[in-house]
Amino acid sequence: MAVPITVRNVPDAVRDELAGRAALAYKSMQEYLREDLERLVSRPSVDRWLGRVRERQSVTRTRLPDSEILGHLDAGRR
Repeated sequence: MAVPITVRNVPDAVRDELAGRAALAYKSMQEYLREDLERLVSRPSVDRWLGRVRERQSVTRTRLPDSEILGHLDAGRR
C-alpha cells in the first residue's frame, strides 16, 4: 500500500532543479521523485555495506595491503 510523504522547507532552487529534471525525463515531479526514492532504497546504505564488508573480512580473514591494491590498479592501467 502506498503512503503519501510530505517534505517541507525545500528551497526554491532545489524545487526548480527537480522540476527541470522531471520535465527532461517527461515525468511529473511526483513520478520522478518516487522513482528516485525507489532507486535509493534498492541499494544498501553505506553503513550497511561497510558492515557486510567487515563481516566478510572477519569470516575470510583476508586483507590486502594498500600497496598490493594500488599495484593491481596500476597494472590495469597499462
